[in-house]
Amino acid sequence: MNADEAPIQVALVDDDLAVHGGVQRAIAGAVDITLAAAFTDARSALAWLADHRPDVLLVDLGLPDASGLSVILACAQRQPGTDIMVISVFDDADKVLQCIQAGAHGYLLKDSLHDDLAVLIRQLRAGGAPMTPSIARKVLNHVRPLGGAAASAVATPAVTGLPEFRLTPAEDKVLQYVARGFKYAEIAQLTGVSIHTVHSHIKNIYAKLSVNSRSEAVFEASRLGLLDSVFPATNTR
Repeated sequence: MNADEAPIQVALVDDDLAVHGGVQRAIAGAVDITLAAAFTDARSALAWLADHRPDVLLVDLGLPDASGLSVILACAQRQPGTDIMVISVFDDADKVLQCIQAGAHGYLLKDSLHDDLAVLIRQLRAGGAPMTPSIARKVLNHVRPLGGAAASAVATPAVTGLPEFRLTPAEDKVLQYVARGFKYAEIAQLTGVSIHTVHSHIKNIYAKLSVNSRSEAVFEASRLGLLDSVFPATNTR
């Protein structure tokens, strides 16, 4: 971290004090990350988020007074610049997709939290979408059934009642430029938006595709038929 760069401000919402200790230990040696606030209930976290914007919010779903989903929704609405990562024991696809739709950019199972949490926080802040591998697989299992049939949609989960999984027109446009190799600053200039907005679109694209890098995003989007205008299918006879 450069001397003039502020450390990544992290807020934690979890009623398990062992998790609090684990998070503190994981980032203790990271000079570029600091724990700005920690809460054990949704009400206290929501009150704090009304006046503060952390860079990263780590939130559990099973809070004693409310679902962590309410904290995700409130943070995404009040503090759109905050990157949200779920830490939970719940691993069913329904909850994962609901969290992503609410505004979460990453999803980690508690039993997978190790000393690499600081690395994952940096990845999240850099535009990635960290997920425990088993969670990413569950999400992909809901994405794959559509194959390339949906040119305008990332996926519509095959299970009835799950939220739709779609790229917005702005996200789709950014994805096309990403696939063509343009840098973020160039994409901002071409689309007439700020580079911050481009980063936000990239984070949303990564989350919806359940990927962590540009190359993974291009591969997955191509596999889903979202980049046919960039990589048209070869007609072989």
